Amino acid sequence: MVRENKTSDNSIRWMIMAGELLALNFALLAMSYVYKSMGNSTTPHYKRLMLLMSLVYILCDILSRHHIYDRFVRGDQLIRSFFQSTALFVILSLLVMWVFRWPLMTWDFMLPFYGFIISFLCLYRWILRKCIVFYRKRGRNTMSVIFIGNINVASELYKKMETDPSTGFNVKGYFADKPRTKVTEKNYLGKPEEAVDYIENGSLHQVYCLLPSSQNDLINRIMLTCAQNIVRYNHIPDAFNYQRHTMALDLMDGTPVFSLHNEPLSLLGNRIIKRAFDFTASSIFLVTIFPFVYIIFGTLIKLSSPGPVFFKQKRSGLNGEEFYCYKFRSMRVNVDSDKVQATKDDPRKTRIGEFMRRTSIDELPQFINVWLGNMSIVGPRPHMLKHTEQYSELINSYMIRHFAKPGITGYAQVTGFRGETSELWQMEGRVKKDIWYIEHWTFALDLFIIWKTIYNAIHGEENAY
Repeated sequence: MVRENKTSDNSIRWMIMAGELLALNFALLAMSYVYKSMGNSTTPHYKRLMLLMSLVYILCDILSRHHIYDRFVRGDQLIRSFFQSTALFVILSLLVMWVFRWPLMTWDFMLPFYGFIISFLCLYRWILRKCIVFYRKRGRNTMSVIFIGNINVASELYKKMETDPSTGFNVKGYFADKPRTKVTEKNYLGKPEEAVDYIENGSLHQVYCLLPSSQNDLINRIMLTCAQNIVRYNHIPDAFNYQRHTMALDLMDGTPVFSLHNEPLSLLGNRIIKRAFDFTASSIFLVTIFPFVYIIFGTLIKLSSPGPVFFKQKRSGLNGEEFYCYKFRSMRVNVDSDKVQATKDDPRKTRIGEFMRRTSIDELPQFINVWLGNMSIVGPRPHMLKHTEQYSELINSYMIRHFAKPGITGYAQVTGFRGETSELWQMEGRVKKDIWYIEHWTFALDLFIIWKTIYNAIHGEENAY
């Protein structure tokens, strides 16, 4: 029995392609009228150019992956996929026009055309993503799924699917030896062995199996039943009972091996990209904007209280190595600066210091650290040595955050874990976000975090003190 969604993800992809092809040809048509009004006689070439550009775009679309219709997608993934697909289209279309020596290949044509099409595609994909989310929230384009086994292993995934309609999942329930809690008791469907009959008789799209390898016979029966009923089978290994974060899978002589941490920045190419961006951005900032910021706020700091303009403090960096972190001094000189964290109504703060902390201006001298290479623009925030010593004993995974260079801003800071950590759960949340960043790093994610940091600085943050 064939089971399919009311609207498949493939249909959504074709819709995206059709809309973008219309935008592409509309841009070319608009350019033809502009050229005609300017007295150019190249209009006959447009029909062939529209066909050629459409073919190039279709090829680029096939080679690229659109995250826009993914059920679980982050903002940085959407940004990265957009830049990859548009960059590929621009490069290939320019190459094709150069090879065929197209008469329209002039700057006064190319710049307006590519500017229009990139702007339109960006707006189109943003609107379309909003429409897809809205469509799924209305109960369309859904996938029916069940879980089999101990759902505590995948509690976050189960909760996300069950409570967030924008993902487009319809969780029918779960099979386990016993109900998880009274809250999820209503979704309890029975014992794991009863799942075989349910798959055969139910209208399902996917199965998520969490059974341990000791129940190999039952797992094989479930896999066979899924195959016979065209239900996609997904297995979550029982290793996640004790390792609840990203693990990298590799094959060593045909044997699957899980690595404890997936680190994209362990690759030389990724480190070069990140360092090149850090060095270029920090150099530009330090020779353009920073001198004016230094003169203005340096003067105000000197007038507010006696002491130096810069505050430098030893912090824990990459691989736990110590370095001096620079900031604009936002407090009066005091003996507790290396021991006591700033609080909301801290009496040590000056008036100008409070403004700088609220707007993150006090962090700007850290671009010097970025230029020197002991910090990055984006990364886990560097902590005081006392905090490193204290929390490394309280949180088992705390030191993992030192696998990457510390940053001026970070994923934890833009997702609600900025400021004071007066309670242990706050630091645990920050460490969890830092580790997630290390294991999921992409250049697009860095750009997203930078944009989010600027947005938060402009609009103000409750925890910025």
